[in-house]
Amino acid sequence: MSPADERPGDGGSGDAVVVPGEDGTGRVGGAGGFETRAIHAGQPPDPATGAVIPPISISTTFVQAAPGRPGRYEYARSANPTREALETCLAALEEGREAFAFSSGMAAEDALARALLRPGDRVLLGRDAYGGTLRLFSRVLAEAGITWSSVPLTDPAALAEHWPEDTRLVWVETPSNPRLEIVDVAAVAEVAHRRGAQVVVDNTFATPYLQQPLRLGADAVVHSATKYLGGHSDVVAGAVVTDDPGLGERLRFLQNATGAVPGPFDVYLLLRGIKTLAVRMERHCANAAAVADLLAGHPAVARVVHPGRPDHPGHAVAARQMRGFGGMVAAVLAGGEDAAVDLVARTRLFTLAESLGGVESLIEHPARMTHSGAADTDLAVDPGLVRLSVGLETLDDLLDDLRRALDGIGDGTSAVS
Repeated sequence: MSPADERPGDGGSGDAVVVPGEDGTGRVGGAGGFETRAIHAGQPPDPATGAVIPPISISTTFVQAAPGRPGRYEYARSANPTREALETCLAALEEGREAFAFSSGMAAEDALARALLRPGDRVLLGRDAYGGTLRLFSRVLAEAGITWSSVPLTDPAALAEHWPEDTRLVWVETPSNPRLEIVDVAAVAEVAHRRGAQVVVDNTFATPYLQQPLRLGADAVVHSATKYLGGHSDVVAGAVVTDDPGLGERLRFLQNATGAVPGPFDVYLLLRGIKTLAVRMERHCANAAAVADLLAGHPAVARVVHPGRPDHPGHAVAARQMRGFGGMVAAVLAGGEDAAVDLVARTRLFTLAESLGGVESLIEHPARMTHSGAADTDLAVDPGLVRLSVGLETLDDLLDDLRRALDGIGDGTSAVS
């Protein structure tokens, strides 16, 4: 059975679909299929006007019945109706108890780390991790006495055998950034939980449509919502989702105390993007698989990395815990760094830029761009590697762009048109 045939969390015919607002709070529960939740969870029609799309609430403050007797809302940093709709929707999609929206993915990571770690604690990162995550732990939280190590999370048996005793948190990316390593979330969670540690999964690349880590045993999920959740490269935001009420209480306190919350217009853009997440991810996955096939057949490419390919070391795990293999592809050029730099300068539809997950296709050179800060660490990236975020353009156009750029590598012509 392929991942596309297994649709976790979709809800079958036996699932009751919640009528918007029927619980009396204005929220929508998590029943119904994924697409239904993405469109309706937390977003009932406006009771005052009947508007199908809930209004954007821009007020910073809310009337109180008496001093010290606020209503549901008091001050917009603490709670906002539009942000609450987003958080309700995200919790429903990840099948978690609570979600918390932040002003960026890094703000979400910082709040989550602060909620889970204390001075003297150790966090374990995989051998492949986002450069911003590495910077957070190595240059920011290290000053607060939190230590970190990089370990091969793709080998749960080795993790169990070489477990550092001061470990309190395992930080998983799957698929990872930029080498697209796959981690068996259930196996790692079992190792960590037996030793009293917790597990966070960065679900940015997979999104809740392809993977739901809480159902696999993770204690919390973190997103750069800037990427696939927003989906249009026009909003910066982050999110954390958890099933743990104690962790939820700490996150709510930190969200309010530190104030790194998204504004209502950013939240609106995220809600609009999430409504099409399922259909976008289907096309991202299909286009990425075709791009990976083209790269694998070109002599300028030494190695293609995509979880959907049978030669990927984590293919079987990805097929088991994901419903699709995602829109990201990595490739190592046969000509090394010079060829990689040449390629990213030659593409036209694949725009040379950081970030990922938007409708447009992007290409980057991680060793010089997003992961340049990891150069002198165990997480250093092969300088011959390029990372592609495959968008929603016409597939033939994407393939033609890559084929032309690959054919031109090393031919002596300028990459600048």
